[in-house]
Amino acid sequence: MRKTVLILLADGFEEVESVTPVDVLRRAGVEVIVAGVGKTEIKGSRGLRVLADIRLEDYQGLPDAIVLPGGIPGAENLRDSAAVKALVKKMHDAGRLIGAICAAPGLVLAGQGILDGKKATGYPGYEKEFKASTVYQEKSVVKDGQLLTSRGPGTAMEFSLELAKLLAGEATAEKVASAMLTKTS
Repeated sequence: MRKTVLILLADGFEEVESVTPVDVLRRAGVEVIVAGVGKTEIKGSRGLRVLADIRLEDYQGLPDAIVLPGGIPGAENLRDSAAVKALVKKMHDAGRLIGAICAAPGLVLAGQGILDGKKATGYPGYEKEFKASTVYQEKSVVKDGQLLTSRGPGTAMEFSLELAKLLAGEATAEKVASAMLTKTS
């Protein structure tokens, strides 16, 4: 059964952290839906304009996974969205995969208690948003249960390949990595 992932974009998203998972996961055969917060034309932190497949507020159902890119003010805009908060809570309660990179673990997940008692990482400085029960790890990618976190633009490929492994299997992730002239961890 083909897995579905929703990649959430808000104005100010970090381009590399958003486009890399879209590309890698589509190569892995995962159904990727880009959901814009409040609108479908979203502008990245470096000016790239992306046309989302759907407004998040119009999405029905519960995907197998969500991805929360960082970027400023992108991660702040995700944090401030009632639709994002509601979806993150539903995903967490259902035990579905939540991927967050850069500022998103600290700004989006920590405030909702998603990182409580978990191991996680994020962009340097945003770990100050983590509660005392969160174990901050200075690693490129950290998996703890149904939570996958990563540090920033330079770790986006490793993060995306780990998402591919979790959603499409290790063999598929390795095949994608090889075709892209990179490697899985």
